[in-house]
Amino acid sequence: MISHQRFEHMLKKQTALSQYSTYEIGGEARYLAEPNTTEDLILLLDQVEKKGVNSFIFGSGSNILFPDQPDPDTLFISMRDHMEAKFHDNKLYVSAGMPMSSLALIGAMNGFHDFDFTFLLPGTFGGGIFMNAKYFSRQMSDVLDTVYYLDLDHISRGVQAIQAEDCEFGYKTTIFQKHRWFVTGADLKLEGTVNDPQLLNTILDQSKSQLYHHSSLGAFSSYYIGHLEQLRSQGRKIAAMEDVITDRVGKKHFDYPSCGSVFKNNYDYGVPIGKLADQLNLRGTEYGRAMISPNHGNMIQNRGGAKASDVVHLIQVVQESIDKAFGFVPEPEVVIV
Repeated sequence: MISHQRFEHMLKKQTALSQYSTYEIGGEARYLAEPNTTEDLILLLDQVEKKGVNSFIFGSGSNILFPDQPDPDTLFISMRDHMEAKFHDNKLYVSAGMPMSSLALIGAMNGFHDFDFTFLLPGTFGGGIFMNAKYFSRQMSDVLDTVYYLDLDHISRGVQAIQAEDCEFGYKTTIFQKHRWFVTGADLKLEGTVNDPQLLNTILDQSKSQLYHHSSLGAFSSYYIGHLEQLRSQGRKIAAMEDVITDRVGKKHFDYPSCGSVFKNNYDYGVPIGKLADQLNLRGTEYGRAMISPNHGNMIQNRGGAKASDVVHLIQVVQESIDKAFGFVPEPEVVIV
């Protein structure tokens, strides 16, 4: 009875999924929940199993295209309020919902720069592990020690652990994509020495601010760039993160709602998808209220009121065009629900 009451207390009803996606696209979910802890998540999944309904778990929605008409029998579970962190044995434990960009700030505050590459990556830590998030030559697997997860087919087993070397990390691929294993957190390796663990509480509190209750990429970038200004005034080393700003803001990644890169690059072919799209003059192609970015051929933007079907149409346009011209179909990176 107590578990059922807690389950009902966590449920939100008739909630627009567009509020939970950086695409700002998605119809109204009949049921949605935002667990604060791993225990809350386990309770939700246990109740879902007992009630025989479906569930869809996601992070900040930065790599997801929600449907215009969500399945009314699915409980959508957002992990963006699942933020816990602690130092132990010169490792940093971080839970799934922590924004990846916060890792860079935590590092800079404590005098180490292992996570600079995560700055201005808009997803959550759990999503970054699931996809092995990458920025130029650095990827999430470089900094992981131990990953903690739930086997969604065996919730009663509780949280399990796997060493990073056993996670089958590759280019935007991991063991978690091959099983129904949901990442709840991980221990990160630290190359430096933690100067002041109490500073962690400051950034954690900031990360739990109201900002993360909406999905604006513009607000996201302003928030983190603003905190970088504070670090600069304190004399912290932030050159690598300033380079990220130059690159990502320069490419106008945050001007319109999007999921960032839509397709994985085909390294066998050897040319980035964005450049292939450029060769085919696909930049600026519109359908409905969606547009292939005029600045980057591997981004599709919501130019205001776009539907999921508009974005899917442009995904198919790029796939068919590249297949016809270059002989392969690019694989979407975005998760189409």
